[in-house]
Amino acid sequence: MTEEKNTERLSYEQARAELASVVERLEAGGTSLEESLALWERGERLAEICQHWLDGARARLDAARQDADS
Repeated sequence: MTEEKNTERLSYEQARAELASVVERLEAGGTSLEESLALWERGERLAEICQHWLDGARARLDAARQDADS
């Protein structure tokens, strides 16, 4: 549970950098099936965090555009 809470606090840049590292490790191969699955799951969570940040940024931009048009 502590790791999940720490994951929630990652900035977009931190999550993106860690996701890139996870992808590199998976592409390099040489890991056990169990480790590969754990890396995949971590990558999925990191991708969700990045998407959350991007969705929030898009919403803020949309709101700013609406305010400017008013």
